[in-house]
This record gives sequence, structure tokens and C-alpha cells, in this order.
Amino acid sequence: MEYTVQKLGRLAGVSARTLRFYDEVGILKPARISSSGYRIYGAAEVDRLQQILFYRELGVGLDRIKEIMDDPDYDGVRALRLHREELLERRERLDALIANVERTIDAREGGTDMSDEEKFEGFKDKLIADNEAKYGAEVRAKYGDETIDRSNAKLRGMSEADYAEMNKLADEIHASLAQAFKTGDPEGEAARRTAELHKQWLSYSWGSYSKEAHAGLAQMYVDDERFKAYYEKEPGMTAFLRDAIVAYTRQ
Repeated sequence: MEYTVQKLGRLAGVSARTLRFYDEVGILKPARISSSGYRIYGAAEVDRLQQILFYRELGVGLDRIKEIMDDPDYDGVRALRLHREELLERRERLDALIANVERTIDAREGGTDMSDEEKFEGFKDKLIADNEAKYGAEVRAKYGDETIDRSNAKLRGMSEADYAEMNKLADEIHASLAQAFKTGDPEGEAARRTAELHKQWLSYSWGSYSKEAHAGLAQMYVDDERFKAYYEKEPGMTAFLRDAIVAYTRQ
């Protein structure tokens, strides 16, 4: 079956403007242009749009989606299996949050007790699940299952105050890194402070600290695009953080 922009938009729940934009950027071209000048989409384009929308739902940017799908080795069936796994993991994280909300409602309406730790269980479980989904294979291969399981257990047992402080430190690291990056000196005082903040942040989830592991993690930030994206607010910022941490651990 073939579709015009309007019909495909209604079928997929996206606007005609979005489909035209996808055509303009080259991520979803129509199968052909009719004699009247209309974009016409066929079965292959419908399948490609479905994949694009799956990736978008998972938060992947259009440039990255195009890169993935234009790869000669791209396997549509394998991609669907990965989509399914990621969506199931997302459902588990949402279920944990929903359960937390329901317990909170019961506690407030029914007057039952709910510990401070229980109030934040859903958020911490979601954070752990998100980290496992994004980086679990890499960090487990590097540090081992026992180390990562111990780290997750420490995070689950974190108090409300510690959880808030950890998130505050994460924001401070970004701000400090931005200031240090402007100096251009990964061995300067501003860079040293950023590395120190990063060490403090790690202490909330790491069972024990070692300079070697800290430097290794910093290198992983540079080597893996998913890690890199978290700190790369400007080109070269993640590598600067790595250099600052390496210099810090050598002191």
C-alpha cells in the first residue's frame, strides 16, 4: 500500500511537517514523487519510519538514527529485538516509580509509615536501571560483576540526604568543569577542583576509591560516545576532564 504525506502522518501519529523535514534531512525519503508533485511512501518507508519512531522514543537523536540505519550492516530484525529489550527495561523502571507513588499515596491517605529510604527507592532503582541499560556491559567487563553489584547495593542503601548531595555534586561538577575548561589547563587549580569534586561524587557509589580506577573511568568517558555525551557540552571537554583526573591521580 502507498501513502501520501498526509495519510502516512495520520497512520503514524506524526505531523506532515515532520515527514517533510525527515525528507529534507535525508533520514526518510519518499519512494517516489507523483506526477502531481506529492511525496509517495511505500512499505519500505513505512517500516523505516517505524524504526525511526522507536529510536526517537528511546531518546536517540536524528543524526545518530540516520547513521545507524544507513550503516550497510544494519539489521532491522536485530534492531527490533534491541528496541524490545530497551522498552521492557524502561517499563521496569516506570513500574518501580509507579509502585513508589502508590506507596506514598497510601502512606499519606492511610496514615501508614513510610521511611525516608522508601520514599526514594523508586528514584534510586530507576537510576541503577538506567545506568545498567546504558553502560552495564562496559563497566561490568572493566570492573567485574562483584564491584558493580556492590556499588548498586551502596546506592540503594543511600539516605535521602546523601542522595540529594550526590545529585548536587553532579551539578557542581558540570559547572566546575565549564570554568576549568576555559583556562585550558588540565593541571591547574580549577581542573584539580573539578577532579576532586568528581572523586567525591564517586564515593557515593564506589565501595572503595583507587586512583587507577578513577583514571580508568575517565578514559572510558572519552572512549565511549554514550559516556562522552554526558560531559561534552563543548568539543574537547570530556578529554579535558580525563586529563584533569589523570593529573589529579598522579599527585
